Amino acid sequence: MPAIRKEEGADLQKNYRTRVLLGMLAALVISIAAFQMNLNPGERDQIVMQDQEIVEMEEIQQTEQIEEPPPPPRPPVPVEVPDDAELTDEDLDMDMSFDPDDVPDQPPPPPSDEGEEDDEPEIFEVVEDMPEPVGGMAAIQEKINYPDIARRAGVEGRVIVQFVVDENGNVQNPQVVRGIGAGADEEAIRVIQETEFTPGMQRGRPVPVRMSWPVTFRLQ
Repeated sequence: MPAIRKEEGADLQKNYRTRVLLGMLAALVISIAAFQMNLNPGERDQIVMQDQEIVEMEEIQQTEQIEEPPPPPRPPVPVEVPDDAELTDEDLDMDMSFDPDDVPDQPPPPPSDEGEEDDEPEIFEVVEDMPEPVGGMAAIQEKINYPDIARRAGVEGRVIVQFVVDENGNVQNPQVVRGIGAGADEEAIRVIQETEFTPGMQRGRPVPVRMSWPVTFRLQ
C-alpha cells in the first residue's frame, strides 16, 4: 500500500495557536466596539418621557342660598293738584228764599203690611181649653177601616197625625209625623180629617190650635 503524502499547506497544527489568538483578538475588538455603541447612544435613540397631567379633584361645598329681600316700592309720584278756583259773589246766589207752596207733591207712602199680618190668625200650641173630638176617642176608632194590605201583613201600631183645629172645630192640614205604612198612614189622615172637634178656647174666645193625635191600628 503506498504511503499518504501531506502537503505543507495542509498542516493544521502548525499555526493552530496563532489562529486561535487572532480569532479571540478579533472577537474582543468586535465586542468592545459593540459596547461603545450602546453606551453612547445618539439623541435619536433617547426616549423622552412626557410629564403626565395631574388632575386634582376638589370637594364642592354646598353653599346656602340667601334670599335677597325684594326692593322697596317706588315712592308715589306727586301729582300737582290745581288750586281751588276762587268763587266770586256773582257765582253764589245768596238771595235764596223758601216758599212752602212751591214744594212738589210727594207720592203717597206704600201700604203697610200690618193689615196682612192681622188677617192671618195666630196658631196656638197650648190654650186654656184644648180641642176635643166630638164623641171622644171611641168616635175616631169606630171610623177606622183596617187596610187589607196591613191586615194580610199583620201590621199593627200607632200612627201620629199632626193637624190644626180652627175656630169652627174643623181639621186643617193633617200630616203624619210617625207612621207604620201598609196603607195605615193614609187611613189615619182620612179618619182625623172627617172627625169634628170642639174648638180651643183662649180667654173666652175660640182660637186655632195645633195638636197631635194618635190613631191606633190593632188586629182583633
